[in-house]
Amino acid sequence: MLRDLSHPIRDGMTVYPGDPSVAVRPALSLETDGVEVARIDMGSHTGTHVDAPAHTVAGGRTMASVSLDELVGEAVVLRVPGASPGSAYGLEELTLDGGAVPDELPRIVIIDTGWAQWFGSERALRHPFMSAAAAKELWARGMRVLAVDTLSPDETGGSAFPVHDVVLGGDGLIVENVCGLEGLPGRVEVGFFPLRLEGDGAPVRGVAFL
Repeated sequence: MLRDLSHPIRDGMTVYPGDPSVAVRPALSLETDGVEVARIDMGSHTGTHVDAPAHTVAGGRTMASVSLDELVGEAVVLRVPGASPGSAYGLEELTLDGGAVPDELPRIVIIDTGWAQWFGSERALRHPFMSAAAAKELWARGMRVLAVDTLSPDETGGSAFPVHDVVLGGDGLIVENVCGLEGLPGRVEVGFFPLRLEGDGAPVRGVAFL
């Protein structure tokens, strides 16, 4: 059984403030051209997407160097019970199946704050965000891909990107705007499959293998 972990790409959908807006328009039609074709205008960080190191690191690795193997495998789903708007969460707020974060983590760590339900609303901009200390500790325990159900693991609208600095600065990857995490087991096989773009990031189709 497969579960989709990605938001659909739609005309006018929510994007990170300042990113290109999303426009999906008819380009060709059955009536006049014999085929239906849509014209899509969007940024590389649209919807559920992956950030390559080049997104925030000068000279960093681009998507051309990201292999599918890095984005497929066992993941842990860490939850943030009672997350509140605009609040920072640290390691002590993260739980795995109701218990503490283990000392050793698989490469892929998914954070469930419950905020995916607000995607598309103004509340999405006031999401909880991870502390730099928590990111450093998760990295030390083995995380190399951080996936979050928010617009960013950092505070949206902030002037700094400390979690990006930890993960992308370490040549890791960040997946943002994940959804469909409700009821997932604490350990699950997942895959994040990006469009084959070669720049700073790419939309992904996220899948949990249940």
